[in-house]
Amino acid sequence: MLTGMSLIVAIGAQNAYLLRLGIAGRTTVVLPAVLVCAASDALLILAGVLGVGAVVRNTPTALTVIRVLGAAFLLWYAVVAARRVVRPSGEVLEASGPAAGPGARRVVVTTAALTWLNPHVYLDTVILLGSIANGQGAQRWWWVAGAMAASVIWFSALGFGARLLRPVFARPVAWRVLDAFVALVMLTLGIRIALGL
Repeated sequence: MLTGMSLIVAIGAQNAYLLRLGIAGRTTVVLPAVLVCAASDALLILAGVLGVGAVVRNTPTALTVIRVLGAAFLLWYAVVAARRVVRPSGEVLEASGPAAGPGARRVVVTTAALTWLNPHVYLDTVILLGSIANGQGAQRWWWVAGAMAASVIWFSALGFGARLLRPVFARPVAWRVLDAFVALVMLTLGIRIALGL
């Protein structure tokens, strides 16, 4: 569980997006996003334990395609977030209710893209966690269960716990600061992925 947590807690594109959704406080979109994140991690960890990590490691073309698509998507999302900083929508949270935002379908597609188009997710879950799990011998399935539980705990805490920040985001300037942070994270990751770092 601790190893799984150490790999997913770092703020990346997926976590930054989920944080933004959670702050807006719309359970109808936070729940599907949390489920996509946790289910994706579970599938990728399971794939690593079942040996897909070796296939991914030995197929550089697949990783290159994922890297190019992932970098393009992250850079596009960085531009979208930066545009919200420059031209804010006037988004403000009322203490009593959630902010308006994208629908559940769009959130699921964006969350899936941020997850599956990120080559680091394959390195972290399929290759690294899969290799560590397979080194546990007969106890590997308990190890896998712990890593999957860490994913569920983290994404649930981030998505649903972010609403505690709602008082801060009652001011429009707070959204601009958050969007600037998201744009910076997405831009940095997009460039690093594009350069293969």
